Amino acid sequence: MSFQVSQERFDDLETPWNYLLSVVPGPTVFLTPTWHRVWWQHLGDGDLHLLSVRHDGRVVGIAPFMLQDHALRLLGGTDVVDYHDLPLEPELEAPALSALLDYLGSQPWDSLELTSLRERSPTFDLLPGLARTRGWLVEQAQEDVCPCVILPPTWDGYLNSLARKDRHELRRKLRRLYGEQDVKHYAVTSPEGVAQGMDDFFRLLRASREVKAQFLTPRREAFMRAMAIALAQEGRLYLFFMELSGVRVAAALCFYYGGQLSLYNSGYDPAYSSLSVGLLLKALCVREAIERGITLFDFLRGAEPYKYDLGGKDHRLWQLTVRRPNP
Repeated sequence: MSFQVSQERFDDLETPWNYLLSVVPGPTVFLTPTWHRVWWQHLGDGDLHLLSVRHDGRVVGIAPFMLQDHALRLLGGTDVVDYHDLPLEPELEAPALSALLDYLGSQPWDSLELTSLRERSPTFDLLPGLARTRGWLVEQAQEDVCPCVILPPTWDGYLNSLARKDRHELRRKLRRLYGEQDVKHYAVTSPEGVAQGMDDFFRLLRASREVKAQFLTPRREAFMRAMAIALAQEGRLYLFFMELSGVRVAAALCFYYGGQLSLYNSGYDPAYSSLSVGLLLKALCVREAIERGITLFDFLRGAEPYKYDLGGKDHRLWQLTVRRPNP
């Protein structure tokens, strides 16, 4: 087979990149050209190595790398990216990866670091063996978990799938919330509405926990704002709010991609913590997904207890580190 690896530009790759994501299993918004472009514009560091793998002229693989301190890394740090991967055309994963490694073998780097790979990823399955056949050293370690819920077709079915204690608590908290307050919850999806709503989202994110306030540096805030608007323009973003008596008290930023809804980040006003507004908005996001016929809700990176209270089951994330032995 004839494979060629080339340096590319974002603009030239966007159409074949999006097509590739339409045929690979388990695509996520974090693998899209939009995500990578906006991330690089706002948070990129080092030298960009945006690579394509072509077979007879057709793009069959994308490798969005950056070179930092002699290490080749996938674009997007684990601080803002939940899943990394190399999109590869089905049935051509092994030869495409082999061609990529042949190319990388001629490039200057000390380590190749692939983070946040799902264990069902062809990259995770195939790359270690291909690297070892070249005499390279490979280390792999579990990095984190992403709890997910497979959604039944009805809200009652979802509630019945929860552990008895969690189901009871969720129902009790919902009754209390709706019994005491004028409650509204809704999703903002238009680019204009999202642009206007991000100030409230950031306000609630900062207020909810000190660690989130520290996380939200000016650069990260600018990135998240630009990313939210860009994804809203593509119809892939839901900015959920809960209002009590007309005041926004909780927010959740969710992505819709690949037939699933993913909870990226959230915040709430601690003055309303006695009503569990943060947890309940997340539960209502799950209900919204069920009502829209979505079959998977992904809580994304981290093992926070609320994710398991709402039925999350762990999907493990792995990291691979490849090194070439000294000559």
